[in-house]
Amino acid sequence: MVDMAHIAGLVAAGVHPSPVPHAEIVSSTTHKTLRGPRGGFLLCEAEFASRLDEAVFPEAQGGPLMHIIAAKAVCFGEAMKPEFVSYQRAVVENARVLASELQRGGLRIVSGGTDNHLLLVDLRDPGITGKAAEEALEAVNIVVNRNAIPFDPRPPQVTSGIRLGTPAVTSRGFGPAEIKHIAQLIIKVLSNIGDEKTYQEARQEAEDISSRFPVPGLSA
Repeated sequence: MVDMAHIAGLVAAGVHPSPVPHAEIVSSTTHKTLRGPRGGFLLCEAEFASRLDEAVFPEAQGGPLMHIIAAKAVCFGEAMKPEFVSYQRAVVENARVLASELQRGGLRIVSGGTDNHLLLVDLRDPGITGKAAEEALEAVNIVVNRNAIPFDPRPPQVTSGIRLGTPAVTSRGFGPAEIKHIAQLIIKVLSNIGDEKTYQEARQEAEDISSRFPVPGLSA
């Protein structure tokens, strides 16, 4: 069994290897990189189909939400378009640029880089906790989440790392130039934890970038 929740959009676009030929059961969400509604789906070999269907409904699932079912149909339709492939390629390119720029700024990427939309930053060398980094970046309108690193010496509520991803900003139209700018702001803030002048400057720069790339579907 493989859960491909995070990489489903990349798999659909053919920019990440598919687990489907290798697993008897594949589970996934329809949000994250697939960029659909909050929900999920299961793929399986024929011999498991009836048992899985029965286990989902009536055993586990409550009333089906028809608006989510409709949204999933739209999501799958979007994933079949050439534009979706271009989007996923841009997601991966932006993630690689982000990883490279953070490494250039002295931060360690746990995996040494990235082949997908995510990267995990080890903050032990600069001596910052994931919690402190998350809060500092949130103060300048850059949203990340604290995340444990392998063999993390700190508890899960604190952590020694932060996790970053590029699907949302790529959807807004950010390209490598904007990603490099954001990486520089992250390094600047993490190098000056608690400095309000730095926070004000970084917050203004982040807002200036965001103002040029409104959230799709929302008026500016």
